[in-house]
Amino acid sequence: MIFAANTRIWVAGHRGMVGSAIVRRLRAEGTGELILLDRHQLDLTRQEEVERFVRTERPEVVFLAAAHVGGILANSTRPADFIRDNLLIQTLVIDAAWRHSVKKLVFLGSSCIYPKQATQPIQESALLGGPLEPTNEAYAVAKIAGIAMAQAFRRQHGLDAISLMPCNLYGPGDSFDLHDSHVVPALIRKFHEARVAENAAVVVWGSGSPRREFLHVDDLADAAVFLAQRYSGEQIVNVGAGEDLTILDLAQRIAEIVGFRGEVVLDPSKPDGTPRKLLDVSKLSALGWTARTPLDQGLRQAYRWFVENIADAPGRC
Repeated sequence: MIFAANTRIWVAGHRGMVGSAIVRRLRAEGTGELILLDRHQLDLTRQEEVERFVRTERPEVVFLAAAHVGGILANSTRPADFIRDNLLIQTLVIDAAWRHSVKKLVFLGSSCIYPKQATQPIQESALLGGPLEPTNEAYAVAKIAGIAMAQAFRRQHGLDAISLMPCNLYGPGDSFDLHDSHVVPALIRKFHEARVAENAAVVVWGSGSPRREFLHVDDLADAAVFLAQRYSGEQIVNVGAGEDLTILDLAQRIAEIVGFRGEVVLDPSKPDGTPRKLLDVSKLSALGWTARTPLDQGLRQAYRWFVENIADAPGRC
């Protein structure tokens, strides 16, 4: 479906990094009548609230970007929170979307759904092909359930639900809390604070050898809107940049961008997570979409956003 100016579009989780990027993308296109409520206005883990909201507002398109997310530390220490909250959110939103005749639902998953030892680059067919990475297993299981639910509602009820699997994301609106953040914002904050304090070294978790793929969140938003209007299928779609690098290389790039001149020290006693995660994006490329933001350019933008919005805010850094 191609969105019209009056298409009612609900971006669930619009205050988060992904949701806010989708809102920016839709507004830049001048498309759709946006329906936006934050968690204080609508608790997506409460069935009555979700049901009443969808019944009243009647969105035609739903971007399900709301999720309980975090890095290795958060996933390892609070697995019950991750599986409970994500199962509740996606179950209630998908069910309400079907009950109230939503025309299109875009479910945002994660590359952590794939087996820890998946063949690289990872094709969509690798799903359920082996054991998951233990450090984020609860989150991954919830996301896999969301995929299965979207597929089941398509088969049984005809809900036009599609599922996107992005690689590691970064950019404006990210969480820079060291207890919850992913690797890019965590490193940006660590190197920034070390530069300001004139520290001699920054410790980076793990061996530095795992390889990761990073996608600017605005590129994901562009892909999500593109696929919402041009793709209708049961099969999941990988969304990535098509190239990866080691965590040590990433740390050194961020140190240079931030202006930190000290030593990068690795701590191999800390977990590495999955050895490598590079998505096969040939399916998305064949549909006509490729990422546009070079990593170094995106990292500079992310650091600039951090400095302007987080670094100097009292109590934030």
